[in-house]
Amino acid sequence: MYCQECHERPATLHFTKILNGKKMEFHICEHCAKEKGEFIPGSNTFSIHQLLSGLLHGDPYFSDNTSSEFIQPSLKCERCGMTYYQFAKVGRFGCSNCYDVFDPKLDPILKRVHGGNTRHAGKIPLRIGNHLQEKRRLETLKQEMQQYVMQEEFEKAAEIRDQIRNIEKRIQKGKGE
Repeated sequence: MYCQECHERPATLHFTKILNGKKMEFHICEHCAKEKGEFIPGSNTFSIHQLLSGLLHGDPYFSDNTSSEFIQPSLKCERCGMTYYQFAKVGRFGCSNCYDVFDPKLDPILKRVHGGNTRHAGKIPLRIGNHLQEKRRLETLKQEMQQYVMQEEFEKAAEIRDQIRNIEKRIQKGKGE
């Protein structure tokens, strides 16, 4: 496939842009991408840290009417001294303790990025994921049981309760081994 701009070089970059609900695909060469100012892998024009920093600027803490000089005292990591404002500018944490310190501010950002989810719900490796799969099944059954209780379908709720007990026994056996 040749570049859609110059029609001379092979297209090495493939972009998908969604503007106002319309999906547009672009297939261009590196040369044309540089001319248009698009992201080039391996170049210094974009990083994951810039992406995170851009997401943080949606935080009301960083609204346009608040200049950096007048920002109220923010969260600060006791271990490395990094403030939330510094984290948002840099786009990465100073140390592992920052995850705990800035956690309350991160949940809304993660929800925005992951479509409202803050829990991982992806694939689990089979050889090490049995325990996690059992826990997920347990949570689902507990929710199901609550629904049956609310609907006053106690016989179905009792069946699910028994399934929950069996899973909990299996989990306890797994911990003992």
